[in-house]
Amino acid sequence: MFRIRTMNKISPLGLELFPRDRYEVASDLPSPDAILVRSADLHAVEIPGTVRAISRAGAGVNTIPVKLCSDRGIAVFNTPGANANAVKELALAALLIASRNILGGVAWAASLSGKADQVPDLVEKDKSRFQGPELRGKTLGVVGLGAVGVMIANDAAALGMEVSGYDPYISVDAAWNLSRQVRREDTLEGLLAKADYVTLHLPLDDATRGLLNAEKIRFMKKGARIINLARGGLVNEADSIAALESGKLSVYVTDFPTAELLGCPKAICIPHLGASTPEAEDNCAIMAVQQLMAFLETGAVKNSVNFPQCGLDQGAPYRLLVVNRNIPNMVGQITAILAREGINIEAMINHHRDNYAYNIIDTEQEIPPAALDAIIEVDGIIKVRMLMK
Repeated sequence: MFRIRTMNKISPLGLELFPRDRYEVASDLPSPDAILVRSADLHAVEIPGTVRAISRAGAGVNTIPVKLCSDRGIAVFNTPGANANAVKELALAALLIASRNILGGVAWAASLSGKADQVPDLVEKDKSRFQGPELRGKTLGVVGLGAVGVMIANDAAALGMEVSGYDPYISVDAAWNLSRQVRREDTLEGLLAKADYVTLHLPLDDATRGLLNAEKIRFMKKGARIINLARGGLVNEADSIAALESGKLSVYVTDFPTAELLGCPKAICIPHLGASTPEAEDNCAIMAVQQLMAFLETGAVKNSVNFPQCGLDQGAPYRLLVVNRNIPNMVGQITAILAREGINIEAMINHHRDNYAYNIIDTEQEIPPAALDAIIEVDGIIKVRMLMK
């Protein structure tokens, strides 16, 4: 029986996938095997020593102590692409509201309430105050061509925009899905110099924090517009406000309001609605649960942010799973211990990611406790787990 502790409210469509004869699921379970989380911040939460995996029903993992989890051999999963359509649709809306001053016009029209027969004449007289440019023919720069970036690039091209993309780490799958109409830029500066609109679709980490700052904004066209529905920290807030006040930027649309941005008339703050659709909630929960079940039941790793992608069809009855630091001779020491016990390896796979490695080893014989203890004692071994088919 696997024990799953839930954090936040998780879509029932995801939770229903857990077979009740093999899984116990609740928000207050002690000693869980895994944690299923949506948006709760786990940095200040004590993660029990029994936890083998954390699955996040969403893309961002900044609320999860990933480095701590890696050092303890805990796999951290996210659900890239599950909420991509929801974010893409909001990005398209952001392009329109950044251009047409729709929000300003709607607010002004609401202020006419009570003016009775004067309303039609006032609308015709003052509607020019809210004029804004069309998107067709303008250049959109898409920074980050993952699931969301590719979708917004393709749809913007279909709207008649000229689209440029920048992503030095674009995946093969993303490249296959990208429209041929999207131009590839070799540098971020080259993209910024051409774009009338820039939309960001990147994770937040040490390399991307403050990516758009005063130095980078200097390359942009006067009057350009920035859309950031990815992570607030991607844009240097003080530098963006200064650029808005000077007229270097026309509009900054963000899904991450702060007191400072709310006080800036040219900043349009959306209350973090990027993935706030029932469809996205369902899709993220379903993917998070499926990945968690695969890992707990077979050891397969897919969409982990700290473990390498790894999977092996199980033909033998016993499976050994080992997490270790990515240093020399780890596999040799593990297999030597098995050999001393007369354990024959039927199939094996070893993958690494950065400073960590993951091993799946299938055997016909059950590995005795003494051998497991010996493997655990090897310097560099982080976590060991046995499964039986």
